[in-house]
Amino acid sequence: NNTGVEVQIKYATTSQLALTILEEKDHSPADLFFAQDAGALGLLSDNNLNAKISDNLLNKINSKFVSSNSDWIGITGRARTIDYNINLVNESDLPRTIWDLLDSKWKGKVGWAPTNGSFQAFVTALRLVEGEDKAFEWLIRMKNNEAQVYSKNTPIVAALGREEISLGLVNNYYLHRFLVDDPNFPVAHHYTNDIGSMINIAGISVLKSSKQHVLSEYFINYLLSEQSQLYFANKTFEYPLVRGIEVQGSQKPLNELNSPDIDLSKLEDLQNTIALLDKAEVL
Repeated sequence: NNTGVEVQIKYATTSQLALTILEEKDHSPADLFFAQDAGALGLLSDNNLNAKISDNLLNKINSKFVSSNSDWIGITGRARTIDYNINLVNESDLPRTIWDLLDSKWKGKVGWAPTNGSFQAFVTALRLVEGEDKAFEWLIRMKNNEAQVYSKNTPIVAALGREEISLGLVNNYYLHRFLVDDPNFPVAHHYTNDIGSMINIAGISVLKSSKQHVLSEYFINYLLSEQSQLYFANKTFEYPLVRGIEVQGSQKPLNELNSPDIDLSKLEDLQNTIALLDKAEVL
């Protein structure tokens, strides 16, 4: 890395790492927790395990992408999208909301990844916005409409390219990785007018138990530098969040997405989302 700071990384899924830190509490060897969604950061915040982050860092980005407790910060934005195969679906037939996916015309033609962290964050948001009963109903009806199950987002986009499915529930950046290799890859983004186009973040927190607070904030500052933000925009196709740095390439800017206003600090209830997915028998 370019910071001159030696970084030791422990890789795991976001939810696994969050639950590990919850168990370790004040004895965690980690200084920073870099998570792929706000829910996991909120879980640590709820358990009082995150330290406050300095205002000079928090003020670099829009307040809706930082913790209401000032103890985590978004580094990049990622939007939920329904990707579709342009040879199989007419634009006029695209679903306007996630409820349109329940139409019989999409039976067996929609891909989803119930074990994936970003999908689970979307379900948490669905519970928050529409309530437990409606979220459960949507999951059951998707299953009954024979939604095709994949392990994660990349296989969904690959399946769209093969015409194995017509629509896929994914994050915005996966498709662009395919388009780099094949500019004619026959898949495009579609954004619904509801929770289906929610904007989440990949973000970071400094653990209260860390003895390296200053160094940790130095590292966060590096992630918020123009160089790092443009790297994320151009190489991983996520949305830069620092004010004044524009989205790159053909992606729709965040402010043009018709996304619901969700308090990302309230997405911490991962356990009950997993319980709901279990109850619906989609895990």
